[in-house]
Amino acid sequence: LAGLPQAEALGLQVFHGGTTLRDGRVVTSGGRVLSITAVRDDLLQALGEANRGAATIHFQGATYRRDVGQRGVRLLQQPLYVSRGPGAGVPVHVFLLFLWGMALAENVPAAASTSLPPRRALMYKESRSELGGFAGFFDLKASGYEDPILVCQTKGLGAKLQMAQACQRHGTLGQDLVALCVNALLAQGAEPLFFLSYFTCGKLDAEVTEMIQEGIAEACRSAGCAFLGLEVSELPGSFSAGDSDLAGFVVGALERGQVALGLQRAEEEDVLLGLASPGIHGRGFGAVRKVLLVSSLRCSAPAPGSCGNTTLGEALLSPARLYSPALLPVLRSGHVKAFAPIAEEGLLGGISRILPEHVSAVLDALSWKIPEIFCWLYKEGNLSAEEMVQTFPCGIGAVLVVQQDLAQHVLGAIRRREEAWLIGKVVAPCHTGGSHIEVENLVEALQLGSPQGLLGTAAGHTQHQPGKKRVKVAVLVSGTGTALSALIAYTKEPGSCAQVVLVISSKSGVEELRNAARAGIPTRVIDHKLFGSRSEFDSTIDRVLEEFAVELICLSGFRRILSSPFLRKWKGKILNASPSLFPLIKDGDAPQEPPQSGFKVTGCTVHFVLEDPGPRAVIHQEPIPVRAEEPEETLSERLKEAECRAFPVALQLVASGAVSLAADGRTSWRQ
Repeated sequence: LAGLPQAEALGLQVFHGGTTLRDGRVVTSGGRVLSITAVRDDLLQALGEANRGAATIHFQGATYRRDVGQRGVRLLQQPLYVSRGPGAGVPVHVFLLFLWGMALAENVPAAASTSLPPRRALMYKESRSELGGFAGFFDLKASGYEDPILVCQTKGLGAKLQMAQACQRHGTLGQDLVALCVNALLAQGAEPLFFLSYFTCGKLDAEVTEMIQEGIAEACRSAGCAFLGLEVSELPGSFSAGDSDLAGFVVGALERGQVALGLQRAEEEDVLLGLASPGIHGRGFGAVRKVLLVSSLRCSAPAPGSCGNTTLGEALLSPARLYSPALLPVLRSGHVKAFAPIAEEGLLGGISRILPEHVSAVLDALSWKIPEIFCWLYKEGNLSAEEMVQTFPCGIGAVLVVQQDLAQHVLGAIRRREEAWLIGKVVAPCHTGGSHIEVENLVEALQLGSPQGLLGTAAGHTQHQPGKKRVKVAVLVSGTGTALSALIAYTKEPGSCAQVVLVISSKSGVEELRNAARAGIPTRVIDHKLFGSRSEFDSTIDRVLEEFAVELICLSGFRRILSSPFLRKWKGKILNASPSLFPLIKDGDAPQEPPQSGFKVTGCTVHFVLEDPGPRAVIHQEPIPVRAEEPEETLSERLKEAECRAFPVALQLVASGAVSLAADGRTSWRQ
């Protein structure tokens, strides 16, 4: 090794890791050889000295990292200010020293560049500890606006922060805060420019604070706005050790001549578009706390319908969606009459804010996906349907009012970035009093979206009895089905009377095989191309079914026609789903009531598979309305969703014995 004395002469500490003494000389012995450490008052100076010391040391094959410490430099570009009570300001560098263990200078650089969009290049920030905080400067003229109007919003997380503390889950709070603030700006058609946040706590937790700051910074990048910084106050006299509060403030702009989104623009025959969001906010957490007090589940328990992939706490803390990248061009197109984020006040309250007094609205709850966490709250808390829509967003994060003939155009533009649906329409005012927003099919949607609701209400008394064996089920697939995941999820619920023990595919490498393997379910590939006849193929399937002691068979996109001997042997034991509500025919691959045929309703039928199919073998049907001028692709997707709801219900009915096939080929219901 050469250069060690020179490095030490620079005042550096050299720690040996892969060296040894040989003949009085220090030589390498492999691995990570040395660690060069510089201690200085300034981080950048320390980095430079450490790199200079590493460069003075030479040996064969020597190499060293040049990125060490750069994360600390990036964090310095997002200064934090910590206050420990009124009049007790602490300089920025002290907090960073505590948080990251780095010795920093007494003076933070007066200006630091940030990674911003090109027209934001003149945004910079400065430490102002003598003023009790820090200030940010934004060159509005250089940002590209000609005659701008500034719009500001401030929001807090309130009770959701307490839930995060109880669950020890803080990773999504940053996105939640930014999304609430930025989405509120969008209601005015404004573009977010810069964001500032304030965090108050009883006892500072460095890891939690860093996690929140990083979440805010990432969300600001997604929103296209600058993150000015996070001010932190430790107030032990005002907050207990586990308590905290988090608030955000955002400033945005729009041109003076841009069309404002007004409250009086909605008219009869306009339609409502809803954007998906799984989050719960504001007053909703008051109801959540009450439900948790009476529930047997805790925040660490698996979330309903998650198959163990998500905890209940994580589901309850799902963050709000950040809509500015997807919606800003749409809102400024002139095609949107009104926009409202659905957050603190629940679904009805959010929509009410954008409807003038002279109109009402009708929503169809079956037209959008209600996340299972809301269905669980509905059942577990014994809440009414009216309480649900008054308290929770029920899966809708924002609502737009658009003219009917522009609805599909706007919906298509939104769907390039976000999941969205046509959820209702503006109608003449109702004269019955009460709310002027009606939500149709809400009870059905909440029951169908709930795993326990599906299992518990399918036939009134179909719950699995403790100690009773579950019926063993095999699912046959060919790579085109959509119901396997739904069947697996629902058979894993405590109330399920069935258990998926085998998945057989007629093709190798299909996604269903991977899904089954992830769920720990045995799989088999029986390729029909390897058999000389259909009967030989069916006989092989039959042997495998007997090997696993299968009692029921579900066909999910299975593309092979089963032989008559196979169907006779398994009569009353094979279930299939067809995209139709009308008498079944042998070709069930496509919707049998297309929109252009004039039908107002279509749906999915789960039935027993017989040699001669007919309407008498129906187990369960899931109707869905056909919307005017709905594209076939959209209808097809809704039919797939209906199948995922209907198949688990039908399987529960048969496995529980509530439904069976009579000798005459008719469905028989247990009395």
